[in-house]
Formats: sequence, C-alpha cells, structure tokens
Amino acid sequence: MLEKTIFWGIWLIFLVYGFFFSPPDNPNTFDLIINLSKGNWDEINFYIISLFNLMGILPMVYACLLIIDGRNQKIIAYPFVIGSFFLGAFALLPYLGLRENNSDFTGEKNFLVKVLDSRLSAIALTVGTIILVILAIRNGNWNDFIYQWQTSKFINIMTIDFCCLCLLFPVLIQDDLKRRNIKNDKILWSIILVPFLGTLVYLCLRPSIIPENQSYSAQQS
Repeated sequence: MLEKTIFWGIWLIFLVYGFFFSPPDNPNTFDLIINLSKGNWDEINFYIISLFNLMGILPMVYACLLIIDGRNQKIIAYPFVIGSFFLGAFALLPYLGLRENNSDFTGEKNFLVKVLDSRLSAIALTVGTIILVILAIRNGNWNDFIYQWQTSKFINIMTIDFCCLCLLFPVLIQDDLKRRNIKNDKILWSIILVPFLGTLVYLCLRPSIIPENQSYSAQQS
C-alpha cells in the first residue's frame, strides 16, 4: 500500500509542478515539436534532438516489460503503454499505482509478446539509444540545453519525465526477474545504479519467458 501511495504522490507532484511551477510556455514550442517530429533538425541542439527521440524509445522499452506484466493484472496494460508514448510518466505512474505484484505469466505468447520478448527487439532499442547518446555528446551544446531547460516548459518537463521514467524501471524488473526464475540480486542492483542502460542490457540478455502452464506440462512429461 505504501508503494502505491508513493507512486500516486509522485504523479500528483509531477502534475502540480507541470502546471504551476515549471518555466512558462515558449511561443516557439509547437514549431519545435513539429520540426523534431519531421526530422527538420537544422539549428536544433542535438541534446534536445536526442532527448526527444529517447522519449520515443523509452516507452518501447517499457512495453517490453508492461505487456508481459499486465497479463495477470486486473487492469489492462495496453492503454498505459500507448499513453506513455504521448505523456511519458504521466501515463505510466497510474499503472504502477494500480498494479499488483505479479511474478507469473500464463496463457499463450501472442505475436506481440513474442516480439517484445525477443532479444532482437532489445538489441535494436539498445543500438538506437547508444547512437542517440553519442550524437548528443558529439554534437550537442550543453550550455544551451541548460538555458533552454530553465526557460522552456516543454524541454523542462520532457527532461524531468525522462529522468523519472529511467528511475522507475526497477519496480517492474523485480517481478520480471522472478517470472524468469532469475535469482541474482546483482542484476537488480546494476539496474538501480544504471537504470536505463542497465535495463537495456538486461533485456538483451534475459532468457525468453516460458508460460507457467507450459513449464508445468514440460515437467510432467
């Protein structure tokens, strides 16, 4: 109960901050979003370009955990996954506040689950992330990014949203480890200490999930 209260508390604080305490709206924000979406990146700081695209990768990384986690939940995970592509942690935190601990996976693995459970998907997300990070470090202007973080509501909230999403991974990883019969606390601690990259490495290396009913059948035979 305490854990759920914390998630709802973070969600409320994030909401209040976004509406009342974040920097004012920038009149050029809409044009910036359109240019970022279309790939018109001339004269845009590469830190902002990379951050914007990472905010598209992060929900896909979460999908690799949420769709499987939601199989035995009372709430449906799909709306929260879809919402996270547009609202980030604003959409994800309510799911974390409503879900129950779930270390089981029953039923058949449908096509979507197979794709999200695939190492190829994890590797593709990891390569994309590494490329974006390298481009930001090589071509970005850190001082300009700090200035825009201080003066633009969009960039300010997007940055905080990114950090929040990175820090929430261990909440879902705990059950994912149990679901795959992995009993190694070092893996969880590595993800806690290096949450985003640690999660990507975990997704690349984790064994494929075996539904509980199939595992039981295999033992019987």
